[in-house]
Amino acid sequence: MKYFNVTIMNNYKKSIELIKADNKIGAVTVAKKKFPRAIVMKTVETSAPFGEAFSDMFSGVQKTFKSKIPINDKISTIRQIAVMTDAGIAINDTLEDVADNTDNKQLKEIYTKINNDINSGKSFSDAMEPYTEEFGHVALAMTNLGERTGNISESYHKLADILESIRDNTNKFKKAIRSPLITLTAMAIAFTILIMVVVPKFKDIFERFKTDLPLPTQILLKLEWAFSNYGLLILAIIIGLIVGIKYFYKTNDDFKYKMDKLMIHPKFYLINKAIFLSTMHKYNLVFGQLVKSGIPVSEALDTAVGMVDNLAIKEQFLTVNNNIKRGMNLSEAFKITGLYENMLLQMIKAGEASGQLDKMLEKVTNYYDMEFQDLIDNLATYIEPIMLFFIAGLVLLMALGIFMPMWDLGKAVKG
Repeated sequence: MKYFNVTIMNNYKKSIELIKADNKIGAVTVAKKKFPRAIVMKTVETSAPFGEAFSDMFSGVQKTFKSKIPINDKISTIRQIAVMTDAGIAINDTLEDVADNTDNKQLKEIYTKINNDINSGKSFSDAMEPYTEEFGHVALAMTNLGERTGNISESYHKLADILESIRDNTNKFKKAIRSPLITLTAMAIAFTILIMVVVPKFKDIFERFKTDLPLPTQILLKLEWAFSNYGLLILAIIIGLIVGIKYFYKTNDDFKYKMDKLMIHPKFYLINKAIFLSTMHKYNLVFGQLVKSGIPVSEALDTAVGMVDNLAIKEQFLTVNNNIKRGMNLSEAFKITGLYENMLLQMIKAGEASGQLDKMLEKVTNYYDMEFQDLIDNLATYIEPIMLFFIAGLVLLMALGIFMPMWDLGKAVKG
């Protein structure tokens, strides 16, 4: 969020109001709502007041380290709502029972507040809207659909299916990269221990040499010096960088956009493909399910794009929403993004022409799911050469750094 000094004319009196909004247009909109009879004369972006800046930073830190609601807990409660409403139990009684039975404190508090809002006269979707960040845009869309059709049970069964599919793919990817990450971490720790324990034993011997030391030995000695004298500082810097990147990634849209764009760059071997395929699968899965459920295409697009975490890909999908609203065909709007293969665009086009868009979108989703599963299943094969190269490099550096001076010493003795 940014801050703007908005100059307004209200009852022939000129004043400057500090408005918090995403952009200038948003600031003008907020000012008009706040002062309906005023005329907005000028809007200038400004820095945040000290108190507000500190408050924003504190809330950003809270957001960074706030524990997420486990997806299994969300799916469990959503399934429970679907089953109980299918049995004819009123939604307020259902939510009260779900809040009582769940062990997750955050969900207990959320469902209790939603139930209280419903009892005070709000609709289910209006009561759930403040918790879109916790449940996701698709949950709000399926709640709206359930209210419109009068069938919350069916909508929530589909919502649980969508979340389960997303969860399974996420878990499979994490499981696939867990082993390589553990191996790399173990190698890094072992290498650090060798630097700190083995190299100092040879250090005195190396210092007695009258000749220049080989490059690998110089690297080892410099690493040993750095770890011995600044080890804690280096560790603190690494931790600080990780925490800082995580903080700015969650609180700064510009930083997140640059990071997201970097992560899908072709130079990021495997990572870019995994992010792209998982994002495309999630987007098309949600979009297809919403269309199949009877939600209008434009509304389904708005909901599906809310499920996209990568801002660089999201930017492309937002053009689809805009072009559809201008009257463009879905296949043409998708083509402009450059995200879809020609084969898939032809399938979507055929689905539009035949009135079977939901079935074609299901096939597109299955295609991305198949590609993603193939990538995950063969991830070990793809990563193995990189792992071997990394391990070989560390072993070679250690071996050459220690033994090359020994060889030179042996030659000198023979000479």
